[in-house]
Amino acid sequence: MEARSATAPRRSLWLLGGVPLAIIVAAIALFAALGGPGLEERTGPPIEELAVEKTVLRSGEIELTVRNTGPDEVAIGQVFVADAYVDFEASERELGRLESGTLMLDFPWQEGSPYAITILTSTGATIDHQIDVAVETPEADSSFFGLMALLGTYVGVIPVALGMLFLPFIGRAPRDWVRAFMAFTIGLLGFLAVDGSLEGVEIGGSGGGAFGGVELLFLGAAVAYLTLVAIERWLAGRQEKARSGGASGYRLSLMIAIGIGLHNLGEGLAIGSAYSVGALALGAFLVIGFAIHNTTEGFAIVAPLAREGEPRPSYARIALLGLIAGAPAILGAVIGASVSNAELSTLLIGVGVGAIVQVIVQLVPTIRDAAGRALTPVVVGGILAGIVVMYATGLLVSV
Repeated sequence: MEARSATAPRRSLWLLGGVPLAIIVAAIALFAALGGPGLEERTGPPIEELAVEKTVLRSGEIELTVRNTGPDEVAIGQVFVADAYVDFEASERELGRLESGTLMLDFPWQEGSPYAITILTSTGATIDHQIDVAVETPEADSSFFGLMALLGTYVGVIPVALGMLFLPFIGRAPRDWVRAFMAFTIGLLGFLAVDGSLEGVEIGGSGGGAFGGVELLFLGAAVAYLTLVAIERWLAGRQEKARSGGASGYRLSLMIAIGIGLHNLGEGLAIGSAYSVGALALGAFLVIGFAIHNTTEGFAIVAPLAREGEPRPSYARIALLGLIAGAPAILGAVIGASVSNAELSTLLIGVGVGAIVQVIVQLVPTIRDAAGRALTPVVVGGILAGIVVMYATGLLVSV
């Protein structure tokens, strides 16, 4: 009898929620089936919008990948380069909403010169696109991807590994020093989060907006933050003895490595995209600048391992942390050099930002003193030092 009485309220609850939902779905379906009764066809000129998603330059020709981001169909009529009409071939002359196509322009461009491209639609609307510096697009062959992997190793894996060499030094430092190092880590990560957000806003605003713009930055950040929270809770549940101050040292280092790895994925995207259009100077100074900039990330990873009473992990596990943090730069460089898409870049940068914010939340308990205070003079000094170091080393990197 008790089981039946408990089941009846559950059925009533599902019924109370299911009936309104079914009515809403039926009303929307009926409205769509009748073609939107009462809504007359929109009058006035069509709204034509095209976004240039990718530009490929080859000898004597320019290839544009365009997408219709407006509500109405777009028919491409003519194309002008530097105010001169050019012959072109189009994969599709008419593009429906969100459809994409390619335009192959027959134009003898000169390396290093800027070019203004104007696409004229059948109704007389114009869509402008600017090539700041004309450089032949590299072919995506094995040597090209090998170079991207090498570059990602230089700016991601090696610098992080060098920064992790500070582990013995941090392990012998006094307790107050460790708290300062943890605060220094928060400053580093905070700077990365702000810098990544600004970069994501810029990239998101430059896209066509067919699948979203700047909002993809916040979407990626929210997904990453919530996902990492769930992972951290799962890892905490598997650990029998949880530390009173928060996560264990290795688990905290793992979360930092994941956050930095997602950030380096976005950094690799920027590097690969810049290289694909010839805007990246592959000089020794640039490599040194990236190495110094990213070495601090390795320091941030090993800092939680130096807490008092924390067991030292094996060298294999430490190496794994370095790969998790640095290797995504390789993947990002390959993706950025082969797939030029502002929406994808914005989303992935947002993922990196959200991951870093979640890691900062995890680090806050580690900087509290015996009285439970977080923002002590030592901690504030460490945070400011981390911000200044990231800013100063960032000046060495110019993409």
